[in-house]
Amino acid sequence: MIANLVQLAAEEEQNPLIPPGPELLVGAIAFAIVFFFFWKKLIPNINKVLEERREAIEGGIEKADAAQTEAQSVLEQYKAQLAEARHEAARLRQEAQEQGAQLIAEMRAEGQRQREEIVAAGHAQIEADRKAAAQALRQDVGQLATELAGKLVGESLEEHARQSRTIDRFLDELDAKAEATR
Repeated sequence: MIANLVQLAAEEEQNPLIPPGPELLVGAIAFAIVFFFFWKKLIPNINKVLEERREAIEGGIEKADAAQTEAQSVLEQYKAQLAEARHEAARLRQEAQEQGAQLIAEMRAEGQRQREEIVAAGHAQIEADRKAAAQALRQDVGQLATELAGKLVGESLEEHARQSRTIDRFLDELDAKAEATR
């Protein structure tokens, strides 16, 4: 039979697109063997590797989502802490300004009090100096008046008690005249 086929094939013109029957049968059997091998051995392994890669990618995406969520929460906490720190800094700055204003007010009040003390002490000193000057002037005027009265009267008015009475009477008269003119 094979010889017949070979002879028949030689007699006919062969179509290059259609292979001879025995080659077609051997090719179909070889294809079936390779297909069965791929279907039983390679395709499950390929599917297994693809599934592992898909799970790894999905796990990586989930991890990335979790990391992004965590990063977002950390960012929000950081922003909250930053806002709180800014608020605290503003509060401290306000307190410092208030304390500074209070210190300035206290220093001004202390300065005013010291100025008033100095002015009062100056007035007291001036009053004491005025009284001392008035006393010294009284004595000088009294002595001059005694000398002048002694020259006018022609006798000595050197006796102290009499001199004091005369001086006091004279000065009292001057004070009375000064008050009357005011």
